[in-house]
Amino acid sequence: MLRKKAMRKILVTTMSLFIILMLYFIPTTPNERVLNTNLELEYITGIGNNHIYLLNDDHYLVYTKILLDEKTVEAKLKMLLSNLTKQDTSKFPTGLHPTIPEGTKIEKIEVEENFVTIDFSKELLKVSSENEKRMIESIVHSVLDLEGITGLSIQVEGETLREYPHSKEKLPEIYTKDFSINQVFDIDHYQNTQKVVIYYLEQIENENYYVPVTKYVNDERDKIQIVVEELTSSYIYEPNLMSLAKEDVQLISHELEDELLVLNFNEALLQEGKIQEEVLYTFALSAFDNYDINTISFQVNGVEKAMVQTKDLP
Repeated sequence: MLRKKAMRKILVTTMSLFIILMLYFIPTTPNERVLNTNLELEYITGIGNNHIYLLNDDHYLVYTKILLDEKTVEAKLKMLLSNLTKQDTSKFPTGLHPTIPEGTKIEKIEVEENFVTIDFSKELLKVSSENEKRMIESIVHSVLDLEGITGLSIQVEGETLREYPHSKEKLPEIYTKDFSINQVFDIDHYQNTQKVVIYYLEQIENENYYVPVTKYVNDERDKIQIVVEELTSSYIYEPNLMSLAKEDVQLISHELEDELLVLNFNEALLQEGKIQEEVLYTFALSAFDNYDINTISFQVNGVEKAMVQTKDLP
């Protein structure tokens, strides 16, 4: 009898320990990838609300999340720029690369209301001719994606950087979100030309990332009409970029009301009664970059199926 009781206690204890260990070691289902401040890519749910633009193997800048848990804007900027700088011990996701030359230091950061001035050391100028434009684009868009920052000035050794180090093309003294990223020119002439930002998908190591492309087109239509046409096209000029929106998706109507954009589609937008997440976000990210809005209502035949705000973005 005593032996049976002892065996039962041992069995119960062993099973309890096994269950606890299983709960501890089995990871929770990942929702999204977040680049942590120690340069390790981790699965984290619900945190990491800042963004960084890293260079992929096809020479496009890719939009991904970064966890910045510093308290001040200056500290967040330092950590953000540190992640953009090449380092010997870098642990970036496979296929994604920093853009700032190794050894570049931050001499000074000044924050005045919504405007930031960043002074780099002269090592910034060691960037290759191939990467000089992508480096500036990645700095500008990573910094201006921080909440509350609307303007940026870039300096080197206390002097405003007025031109690219190699091509000598002129640079603006003040950068805003209007500064183009991943430029593509699809024009026959310079009349009726406008630029439209379109977010595509790229799959790297079985993970989906969003790639913003600034297209210059000879097209006078509203930008959202161009976005929808591009994302539902059977042909995408870059083979590694993709869209999951079906070809028969049609934008029936659209309406801009202050900071709200209402998009009304046909039923082809739905998959099993819902809007696929990647389709929703390629449309949403593109719309937010082209319009001064903070909310998008996605409708199908006049019935709202989803509402996306800037705080909801991946």
